[in-house]
Amino acid sequence: MTTAQVGARPGPGYPRSVPPRRLLALDVFRGLTVAGMVLVNNPGSWRYVYAPLQHADWHGWTPTDLVFPFFLFIVGTAIPFALGPRAERGEPRDRLALRAVRRAAVIFALGLLLHALPYFELSTLRIPGVLQRIAVCYLAAALAVLWTGWRAQAVIAAALLLGYWAALTWVPVPGFGAGDLGREGSLPAWIDRTVLGSRHIWRAARVYDPEGILSTAPAIVTTLGGALAGHWLRGGGAPARLVAGLAAAGGVLSALGLAWGLVFPINKPLWTSSYAVFTAGAALLALAACYWVIEIRRCRWWAPPFAALGVNALAVFFLSTLLAKLLVIVRVPAGNGRSRPLQALLFEAAFLPWAAPAIASLAWACANVLVWAALAWPLFRRGIHIRA
Repeated sequence: MTTAQVGARPGPGYPRSVPPRRLLALDVFRGLTVAGMVLVNNPGSWRYVYAPLQHADWHGWTPTDLVFPFFLFIVGTAIPFALGPRAERGEPRDRLALRAVRRAAVIFALGLLLHALPYFELSTLRIPGVLQRIAVCYLAAALAVLWTGWRAQAVIAAALLLGYWAALTWVPVPGFGAGDLGREGSLPAWIDRTVLGSRHIWRAARVYDPEGILSTAPAIVTTLGGALAGHWLRGGGAPARLVAGLAAAGGVLSALGLAWGLVFPINKPLWTSSYAVFTAGAALLALAACYWVIEIRRCRWWAPPFAALGVNALAVFFLSTLLAKLLVIVRVPAGNGRSRPLQALLFEAAFLPWAAPAIASLAWACANVLVWAALAWPLFRRGIHIRA
């Protein structure tokens, strides 16, 4: 990762060192999303987690199942803002594409690093992952934005969704047949085991990976949906018209996704087409709400801490995940010749004594969010943007 000092003219709601071309509503939406990622990934104890902060067991969804697609959607929304002005100024598209490839490679490598720590056992290294999926989806959407127009991007998205639905419905899986949407018998799970091997996929299951190969295709659609929203916002017009368009599209897609889910279940690990459509619609509604509150109502007193998280969202996610892993890896003596993870001892000493287990577990997660917001704040005030 490299650190870059951004421009010197302030945008509304930003410190003086941040340029006006940034859209505060988008940074706040990104900050809210990364705060959600930190919150749901860092309970004090996985035995004590409120149901809305857990993923759906398989089919269906919870608020937690919206967090990752929201992040990918925001990645897509930012692409037209980042690449559009450069392409319009005449910067060669192949140079912009190479920059996108390099950035995606760095993000992918950081994801592998998180999985490899601390022992670097390459024989069991999980290859897919959250950062890896972000890297692939970002690259695919960036190349689409560089080389096609918004209509072509919409056609690509529709073709991927329909093709994925057809593949999962009609392509037979050896030993299971066609149309199996189970953990082991689905086409994405079979491809992950066949191509990557059971030792290189999610070790909690070993039969599928929630960020696997084939299911990345509809995740790319989620990112392209964000890119289409970015085109809409960059197109200009009255703010009320912009937010109405976002809300209308969000309502239609949310309803369409829920309806499709009646025959092709909403499922995050498989990232089913219905899930991609529904979550894109929900993301549009959330972005419309942020835009209305911040850009139209000008209610911004609450926004800066989330903007601070949003400006350096990838860095916050990577470092918070790294710290959580280190707190589990580091073990301290617990008497009788035993040792326990440092995280468990800190949680039990600082949080469990004063609250019920579920409340204490949530308090630990909230404390994580506050810590990372506090660390991101001085970077935000100085206009420092850590980019991959």
